[in-house]
Amino acid sequence: MSAIRESIEISRSPAEVYSYVTDPTHLPEWQDSAVSARPLDDAPLHVGSRVSVTRRMGKREFPMTMEVMELDPPRSWHIHGVDGPVRGDVRGTIEPLDDGTRSRVTLALDFEGHGIGRALVPLMVKPYVRKEMPKSEEKLKHLLEHSAA
Repeated sequence: MSAIRESIEISRSPAEVYSYVTDPTHLPEWQDSAVSARPLDDAPLHVGSRVSVTRRMGKREFPMTMEVMELDPPRSWHIHGVDGPVRGDVRGTIEPLDDGTRSRVTLALDFEGHGIGRALVPLMVKPYVRKEMPKSEEKLKHLLEHSAA
């Protein structure tokens, strides 16, 4: 299946945007389905870091573990789910605009289904994410443009 891809322009520098979006503790602030997110070690985020994320779909909560596959500040990142029936694969890129005073953020999200997840991905997960992702990017834009960073 193809990834769900959305872009948005934010009036913040790529470094500011990158710092915010790659800090897993901020996920619940801008993604409605994210109930909690926390690194599983005390070190700064690095390739190989794992993050525990709990998401809510409908009335159910789903815990999962994500692993950082790539970090290229302030341009791109890649994280991948390593457990559970539905494993997300997230790739993010940030392009500088207007001499670096603004940024274009592009998120590409795909899923692997394991066991029951094979049925859940096309029937529930992808339709849910297609609705949530543009809202999440708008919320991200609002938070970054209206905070005192």
